[in-house]
Amino acid sequence: MDRPASNDVKVKEVSEHTVEIITNSGEGAQKCAQIFGQTCAKMGNGVWTVEIIPAEIEPPHHTVTSTSGNIIRFGTHKITNWGDQSKLAIAFNDQVCLSRHRLGSFKDDCIILQESSWENHEDPAIRKMYAEAMEEMSSKNYRFIQVPIEEETLKVVDNPQHGKNMFALGLLAEIYQRDLSIIEMQIAHMFKKKPAKVTELNIELVKNGMAWARENLDFRFDVETIPPTDVRVVMNGNQAAALGAVAAGMEMCAMYPITPATSVSHELASIIENYGGIVHQAEDEIAAAGVALGASYGGKVALTVTSGPGMALKTEFLGLAIMTEMPLVVLDVQRGGPSTGLPTKVEQSDLLSSIFGQHGDAPRVVIAPRSIEECFHAMVTARRIAETFRMVVIVLTDANLATGVQQFTKPEFDVRWQQQPIDFSPIPEGLRPYEWDSETGLSRRIVPGTPGGAHTVTGLAHDQFSNVSYHPESNELGCKMRSRKLAVFQSTLEPPEIHGDPEGDLLVVGWGSTQGAIEEAVDRARAEGLNISTCQLTFMSPLEPGLKKIFSRFGKVMTVEINYSDTLGDPYITEETRRYGQLAWLLRAHTLVDVDCWTSCPGQPLRPNDIYNSIIAISEKGASK
Repeated sequence: MDRPASNDVKVKEVSEHTVEIITNSGEGAQKCAQIFGQTCAKMGNGVWTVEIIPAEIEPPHHTVTSTSGNIIRFGTHKITNWGDQSKLAIAFNDQVCLSRHRLGSFKDDCIILQESSWENHEDPAIRKMYAEAMEEMSSKNYRFIQVPIEEETLKVVDNPQHGKNMFALGLLAEIYQRDLSIIEMQIAHMFKKKPAKVTELNIELVKNGMAWARENLDFRFDVETIPPTDVRVVMNGNQAAALGAVAAGMEMCAMYPITPATSVSHELASIIENYGGIVHQAEDEIAAAGVALGASYGGKVALTVTSGPGMALKTEFLGLAIMTEMPLVVLDVQRGGPSTGLPTKVEQSDLLSSIFGQHGDAPRVVIAPRSIEECFHAMVTARRIAETFRMVVIVLTDANLATGVQQFTKPEFDVRWQQQPIDFSPIPEGLRPYEWDSETGLSRRIVPGTPGGAHTVTGLAHDQFSNVSYHPESNELGCKMRSRKLAVFQSTLEPPEIHGDPEGDLLVVGWGSTQGAIEEAVDRARAEGLNISTCQLTFMSPLEPGLKKIFSRFGKVMTVEINYSDTLGDPYITEETRRYGQLAWLLRAHTLVDVDCWTSCPGQPLRPNDIYNSIIAISEKGASK
């Protein structure tokens, strides 16, 4: 194991690097990573971050299950995913380091700066745990460097739990030559509601970390920064979705706290009142949907935010919104399931339930943003669709987008994002509440208080007068008109763009947050001469047009998804019994094309190298037939 040395510093120029900060839960890894990532972005680097969050609120410290932290991938050019393996890590103890080792998160020659107090700890049980962890990790060529993080932190603050993260930030700032003035501004902003002394102590800790690194570390990395020519913002997907909701003119958000969606309400609560809106925390998920629907009935632009378990509870009210044709936007920040599942982990398993999870025929629009930037614009799009077509619109993000941080061009506000004034002009005599246009299925939205518009609203089957009706022709017409709107909306969509050649041997299809990792994997395969392309779907219901024609230009089509599918050859798994990935199911039914799939549900984002290996395997299988 290396010990700190004051040798000549060697600076290595790299186009990108991936760093992990791993700690016990509650030791501030997220704050450290947030400031480091934002600093890199403001200096001109592309950035993508991924949080490592334990499922338990306060797991036992110094255990493999207590691992909390953050992964920051940053580079000279745009970064779209978390990459393959980390090249440098700061570990506050041996057990959290062991946890990441077991997950294969570290590159074989990863540099690991590790807290030095555990090797000679006074507790023999802890010394034994340390020795066993180091023995297990010796199978790799990691370069361990012992750093007295806690000892150095105690020189500034009395409780090392409240300072080790900032000392670690100082280590990173020196190793990667980050701009201290930007770091100071970020710290001041983060602790602006605290006494000034808190900011001063945190900055002192950063400077101490930088000084320790200057005196003791013999390496640096130079990741070139290219200052942007446009104005950039840096945020995570939940923040982007919240800002998008405000930009779209949404006046009311009703939700019940649920991981990983809760921070959407935190962001909204801090800003929405400035724009005439409110955030309502209901007593449960069912009530949240009901409150949002009630606001919509009253003419407001309404939103409800949740994750998978909450979607299940909202189902009945969503059915009411569809039957009554009230506009409603639902943001589902997906997590692992079923049941309580994986509250803090990543999965794309709500696709089929979002489209079909409703009793009766209940058409709705489903949108899956592909990037953090799209989380902003998807909310604007969802609002416009919901009100234009009087439909439920579900926006499917996931934990990868929700907590990941990325920079993108600052959106320029467009007045068309906002709701038009409600039409309170008197209702013409004889106009029915559901005066469906036979071509489009559209009808005027009549808000309570509109002169001449009084009518009864019901969740029962109804006729065009909104009167309860069980007449066969009436029910058939209602189903037809509610469905017709989906077809009309689909006619406004464009076919998906192809990344790569428009025809070839293999087309990889993805949806949502996997875009960056898939495109990086496909680019590697194309660089090796393979005739492979990819496309990423955003509109899941209705699907973007032209898919069957696109698929016909490729020898084979496969999906890549973060959900479960059976593997052919496993016990009892045959062509007849195999369950496919959720998008693969959908595409096979929609196009009648034999779409294959590669899926994985590890509770974390997909890595480009894993996708690359799956592409190669399926390509070779196709070539051998």
